[in-house]
Amino acid sequence: MRKKVLWGGLLPGLILLLGSNLGSQENGSDIRVVVNMVQLNVAVTDNKGNYITNLRPSDFAIAEDGITQKLATFGEGDEPTRRVVEDPPNSNHFVLKELPAQQQEGRAGNLGELASLVAGSNVFILFDTSNYMYRGFVFAQDAIADFVRSLEGADKVAFYSYSRDLSRSAPLTTDRSRIIQGVRSSVAGDDAALYNCLLLTVKDAAQYQGRKVIVVFSNGPDNSSVVPPEDVAELAQSTGTVIYMISTRQAQLEPVSTAVFERMTAATGGKVYFAKNWLEEKQAFASIRDDLAHLYSISYYPKANPNSGWRVISVRVAAENQKKLRIRTRSGYRPIPARFSGTEGQPVSENMGPR
Repeated sequence: MRKKVLWGGLLPGLILLLGSNLGSQENGSDIRVVVNMVQLNVAVTDNKGNYITNLRPSDFAIAEDGITQKLATFGEGDEPTRRVVEDPPNSNHFVLKELPAQQQEGRAGNLGELASLVAGSNVFILFDTSNYMYRGFVFAQDAIADFVRSLEGADKVAFYSYSRDLSRSAPLTTDRSRIIQGVRSSVAGDDAALYNCLLLTVKDAAQYQGRKVIVVFSNGPDNSSVVPPEDVAELAQSTGTVIYMISTRQAQLEPVSTAVFERMTAATGGKVYFAKNWLEEKQAFASIRDDLAHLYSISYYPKANPNSGWRVISVRVAAENQKKLRIRTRSGYRPIPARFSGTEGQPVSENMGPR
């Protein structure tokens, strides 16, 4: 997959940041590449696809550009994320500790980052309402509604739909009835601009910390986007957003779309499903829900790394049968510039660094 230094959609924002910096040299602010806590969503399965559960922080070895990283937080499934503490210090024995009360209040800086990593996922559903969806539209709505109802109470859900343009039908909320109302009110429309709308959805998801998930239901290829899928995949990786895709067997017959869907989901740590009927659509949504319930949430603060470009992440499980295990997570990220105050050392604008 090709890599770019900037995405077209992010370029105006970066220019704005640079312009703000040039105009504020006198008051001591500057632009620098700052990499905040990097969060990984990791699925571990055996060679038959069964989930490996009850692993501990000491079972994971994470490296970034070959540099071994120290885990900061750890969680499994829908349980709250907890701090990883070496006990005793400088040992290979780790204990998990709850976040102190002041961290739960969301104080600024690193404490605020830790406080945001709690149970549940931020799930964005992106539904294809283009003219590819005339057949089986109601069945797809039923499958999505069942999926929404099946999610854990801690999960927040947003419902978007797309044809040529993106419709944000229901913003991120725990109110399931509001989401289902958005699902039921969606109507079939125009041509499909999947990658344009998926890029906008990734940008929306990137505003949130914690686990970020996009579930795309697409009934066919993209026929009107100007954004290449490689840019969408890279932004999703760099913001720590997992992409799952459910499509139809009809779309699978189109080899270009099939290859793109498979590469995009694999690069972000997600999966792609091709369903031939409404029953398989429901099974695909159930599989995604099962996957979310078994993901390990792991984070770390990157050690010093001179590489300001694409950074490769590798995750291993230290187990006797590790050769038989399958690990699925995002393959890397690109640090995104953030503006900081040179006086206080605190962010003065929203930090877009990877989560």
